[in-house]
Amino acid sequence: MSKLVTIYGGSGFLGRYVAQRLAKQGWRVRAAVRRPNEAGFLRPYGAVGQVEPIFCNIRDDASVAAAMQGADVVINCVGVGGTYGKNNMQAVHVEGAGRIARIAAAQGVAGLVHVSAIGADAEGPSAYFQSKGEGEAAVLEAFENAVVLRPSLMFGPEDGFINLYASMSRFGPFMPVIGANTRVQPVFVDDVAAAVEKAAIGAVPAGTYELGGPEVLTIRALVEKVLEIIRRKKILLPQPGFVARMMAGGLDLAQSLTMGLFTNSLINRDQVKSLAVDNVVSDGAAGFEALGIVPTPMEAELPEYMWKFRPSGQYAAIKESAAKLKV
Repeated sequence: MSKLVTIYGGSGFLGRYVAQRLAKQGWRVRAAVRRPNEAGFLRPYGAVGQVEPIFCNIRDDASVAAAMQGADVVINCVGVGGTYGKNNMQAVHVEGAGRIARIAAAQGVAGLVHVSAIGADAEGPSAYFQSKGEGEAAVLEAFENAVVLRPSLMFGPEDGFINLYASMSRFGPFMPVIGANTRVQPVFVDDVAAAVEKAAIGAVPAGTYELGGPEVLTIRALVEKVLEIIRRKKILLPQPGFVARMMAGGLDLAQSLTMGLFTNSLINRDQVKSLAVDNVVSDGAAGFEALGIVPTPMEAELPEYMWKFRPSGQYAAIKESAAKLKV
């Protein structure tokens, strides 16, 4: 019988790519998600019945255990960016991650892959990095042979960072940039999924791996690269820290006052803290090279899905093709 993998967060930004890769490997895939009725798009990744979205609440022991029943490998791709609500960073990154690892060890699961983040540190500058660091500690305490993957800023068609700036470029001549001088090492989401796949099939030893793309650049340079690809010119306005905190605080306050009717999906105060520190692979850290994976350059992927933000949208590609034919 084919091996079974349970992917917590299997319909998320990274999880869907992991599900697709393991389905191609012939694994039975169980995607443990909060809203299985919205994860039906995963089913065509495999043969009939091979990929199955199921309900799971990682804040509940019984729910996590049921989703894991009979699994050969468990993968935790769940992550959040907010500190509010029941599914906050403490509940998800720390308690949820520890719960998954503890129950996996109790059930005798052969392998566990935990997706964390570069910068994870219990003493880090933001609640995000602190919760990621505490989560790693909880995972390794319960399941010492886990593979921990720490990606930098991930990009791909469904990402929430590059797409946000590209969307903002449609309005007005100015564009605010928070953390303009902070260095990042953008990594293609499917490269991270390839690393998860290798870890799941047992092709890499237990340990912690930091995953960054082939290019290190500041957030300002990243935004400039995006603007160049989507062919828009904007005046960039780097935001001082206190201004960024005021903006984020106002958005957080609006969410609180409306009791969640307005969701702050732009920037919160904790994200401002995270964007103030570099997010690149540490010197001497094991990474893609140790996994035998060559990371994908941004230029190879961004134009494939960013065309929709160009002034002419899809017709820009048609015009380019027509111009080439005339040459």
